[in-house]
Formats: sequence, structure tokens, C-alpha cells
Amino acid sequence: MVEPLLNKRKKIRYAFRNFTNYWLTDASFGVLLLLLIFTVFVLPILIEYGHVHSIFVNTVFLFLFFTGIWSSKNNSFILITSILFFAQLALRILRFSDWEFEFYLSERIVGIMNMIVFIFLNIRLLFRDFEVNVYRVIGAINVYLLVAILGAFVFEIIHLMTGSSISGGPNLAGIDEDYAYYIYFSLVSLTTVGFGDLYPVQIMAKMLSVFLSTIGILYPAVVIAKLVGSSGHGQKTP
Repeated sequence: MVEPLLNKRKKIRYAFRNFTNYWLTDASFGVLLLLLIFTVFVLPILIEYGHVHSIFVNTVFLFLFFTGIWSSKNNSFILITSILFFAQLALRILRFSDWEFEFYLSERIVGIMNMIVFIFLNIRLLFRDFEVNVYRVIGAINVYLLVAILGAFVFEIIHLMTGSSISGGPNLAGIDEDYAYYIYFSLVSLTTVGFGDLYPVQIMAKMLSVFLSTIGILYPAVVIAKLVGSSGHGQKTP
């Protein structure tokens, strides 16, 4: 009875170790890119046309945060990402339960903290070992898309705290379905496109859109310089 239980525990540990080892390899950047492409470009379309339930939307973000737990072997980061993930999970379970109180704002604040840590961990993975390859380029794209999602979360926080953030489209109701408009405006700001159909109407939202535009301009130059510098540093002098 005891031996089968020990074998099962060994198998679970082995599976966890393999998953962690894979997620710390460059190949995992490709999997994360597919997840981010879906989250940033496909999910808003599905939300707009009513093809997904809010539970599915929340599951996508929870899975994204879950991957953050495996993005470092450092015990401190594992602890932080685990606490943030389970805090997110608990808050979302409460929201979809019969509990009479909602912690939507707290849920979004924890989400922002989770995303900041996740971005930091991916930057660490991006520049590790002074190596440059196609996966590192994909990793740089991942960080860019993660910043866009972070911007969308912050725009929503501003709306929840002040009652306004962006305008020009439908009235935002402070629900999961608003994500489609927040991520669109975050991407427009980050890429400095500025179509003008949506615009910030509150000073914090205005400063955030300018900040995202600044990041969008500086990020490619800084990352390219860093990757090129890392490549040169990694080469051995004959």
C-alpha cells in the first residue's frame, strides 16, 4: 500500500521536474508565443462576438500566470509566483461562487503584480547565458506582448478606481469582456499607431498611454542592442 503511494509521488515529482526543465529551455518561448498570440489577438475577437464565457477568459489568464511558477529555479521566485497564482485562483473562485462579495479590484491588482513578476522572469530568461538564437528573438516578442497585456490590466485598474480611463467606443462596464478594448488600446499605444478611435480621458490613462508609447519606441532598440552585445560577449576570443 505504501510502495504504490511512494511510486505515485515519484512520478508526480518527475513530471513536475520535467515540466520545469522544459519551461526553462529556449524551446518554451515558442509555446508561450502561441499562448500570447491567442490571448492578445484571438481572445478579444472571441469576446467581442460572444463565443466565449467569462470563465474561459479567466482560465486563459490563470494558465498564463501558472506558467510563471515554472519560469525560474530560484526558490524565492517560485514562492512569490505560487502565492500570486493561488491568490488569483482563490479570488476568481470567489467571484464565480455564491459568495455575496466580489473582490474584482483586488483580483486585478494581484493580476498586475503577477504580470510584473512574469515579465521580469521572462527578461531574465531572455538574456541568460549570453546566447542569441531564434528562440531568444521569440522571447523578446513575448516580453513585448506581455507588456501590452500589463498595459491593458492597468487601464482597467484606472477605470475601476476612477470610473473612467479610455473612451470613444462602447461604455465600459468593468467586466471581463472589457478586456477586448483595453488590450486593443494598449497595443495601439505601445506600437504608437494612434488611430484615434479610442483615446484616454483621464490623466492617469493619458500618462500610461504615453508611457507605453515610450516603451514601444525604446524597447526594440534596447533589446536589439542587448542581444547583439550578449552575442559578442559570448564569443570566445581566439
